[in-house]
Amino acid sequence: MSQPKRKKLGELLVERNLVLPEQIEEALKKQKATGRRLGQVLVDMGFVTHEDILSSISVQMGIPHIWLRKGLVDPAAANLLPKEKCSGYSVLPMFKVHNTLTLAMSDASSLFVIDDVEQITGLKVQPVQCRQDDIKNMIDEIHGGSSEAEDFLESFGDSDVTIAETPHENLAMVQEQAEGARIINLVNLLVLNAIKDGVSDIHIEPDLQCTRVRYRVDGALQEVMTPGADIHPAIVSRVKVMSKLDIAERRMPQDGRIRVIASGKEIDLRVSTMPTVLGEKVVMRLLDKGRMPLDIDQIGFDPETLAATKRILDRPHGLLLVTGPTGSGKTTTLYCGLNYISSIDCNIVTIEDPVEYQLPLINQVQVHEEQELTFARVLRSVLRQDPDVVMVGEIRDRDTAEVAVQAALTGHLVMSTLHTNESAGAIARLIEMGIEPFLVTSSLAGVIAQRLVRTICTDCKTPYFPPRELLETIGWHGTTTNFATGKGCGKCFGTGLRGRAGVHELLTVTDTVRDAILRGASVHELRRAAMESGMNTMKDSGFRLVEKGETTLEEVMRVVLVEDQADEPAIQATA
Repeated sequence: MSQPKRKKLGELLVERNLVLPEQIEEALKKQKATGRRLGQVLVDMGFVTHEDILSSISVQMGIPHIWLRKGLVDPAAANLLPKEKCSGYSVLPMFKVHNTLTLAMSDASSLFVIDDVEQITGLKVQPVQCRQDDIKNMIDEIHGGSSEAEDFLESFGDSDVTIAETPHENLAMVQEQAEGARIINLVNLLVLNAIKDGVSDIHIEPDLQCTRVRYRVDGALQEVMTPGADIHPAIVSRVKVMSKLDIAERRMPQDGRIRVIASGKEIDLRVSTMPTVLGEKVVMRLLDKGRMPLDIDQIGFDPETLAATKRILDRPHGLLLVTGPTGSGKTTTLYCGLNYISSIDCNIVTIEDPVEYQLPLINQVQVHEEQELTFARVLRSVLRQDPDVVMVGEIRDRDTAEVAVQAALTGHLVMSTLHTNESAGAIARLIEMGIEPFLVTSSLAGVIAQRLVRTICTDCKTPYFPPRELLETIGWHGTTTNFATGKGCGKCFGTGLRGRAGVHELLTVTDTVRDAILRGASVHELRRAAMESGMNTMKDSGFRLVEKGETTLEEVMRVVLVEDQADEPAIQATA
């Protein structure tokens, strides 16, 4: 049976409604005169974009089209082909699986190039279509970035490396492999790329067939590399060496820290290892003080909430709580509040676990639970240090809650966090911990609840209109019809979203809220009382971002729960 005839590029572009037939005719005339490729002529004439041509060629050839990014390229695979060949052919080896080499190509239809690469590498080539500029930039990054990697390596001194002595042969083999140039360069490149891309966490996970490396970018995990499973123990051991952990201990979790200087920035990496059935998993959290905003005016409060928050921070006493799930920016909000009130005539003390960023003019204390240096114990000692403002990293138990409330009642401004889903839930949580309702109403100044929503990528932002069913479901009451979304591009890893913005709500203890607390109202009733007193909800805050074209309705609804829920059981007067 004969193969179906492949459609010409021009026919495919017309079929996909990307160009008009008369534009193809005009471009063909210019192609004959210049001898250039039809796709390039169409782009030069402004009829289509490079992305339109690449996606159409992918359809025409049956070859995948991807956005090339650093995390997709295994440095060991990239070095299988000399830089001169990569630049001359506009190709770059991405990764190798068994005997198949995935090759990024600007022209994936070039059989001569594929044959030559197969001859050089001895591997079967699987081509993928990529933009020529992306390939060129990646070639420069991979083959020209050794000096930056060396600078990164130099940030680790000999005193930073501790290797456990053991006679075990397998461990010795893993240690030898971990000290090899390939593993060292791979781990350093993973960290260096994560720093450049603004990654918050690096996950290195064992799998049956590979080691899975994922970056958490803007709150979402993205797979960036899958090296072979055989080198997973060496990768884990290398990270342990860097963070001064015991490479012989594989059955118990360990925690360590790496302090590096890369790209002119000082970065702290908090390392956590955890044994799994397939091997140890490693998570590295990146803490970059330079990326953390310390200006309360710049963290996304709407004008009314910002003004109300500043009024609370200007008070000489009271309790301010920040609530939200892990990774929602609570610590950043607290640090911004501390920075707002910090001055030479104010004694500010923080109690944290751990101290994430060091701030000027502020005394920071780290708790050590294993040494019985708990939040409550440190807080009692701090109150004898003549503080004006105290920040407690988290209120976890009744003891800490009681001391914090007493401090707020005796002339101190106390700031802390609670793990609750909404602002009204923080009041319920305090009462459940055993704090009397009258003490809550006397000490509590306000509760900030917050989430982080991903914002639309500015490089691929485009207008769209969401389904009417969605607008009806969420009770959309905005005025705009100029909704936006992201198409997906190389800058945003194809998600259409890049960067994050905060959505907030601030519950202040007004007379209406105070009465509701004292009568043992449910969380739903407390929330209703706060809204009647003028509280703007997180959903309202998210809708404002939608109206400004900064995020999508779907993203807001993914992050923020709809408040229209049934009443919950009433809060008891005592726990």
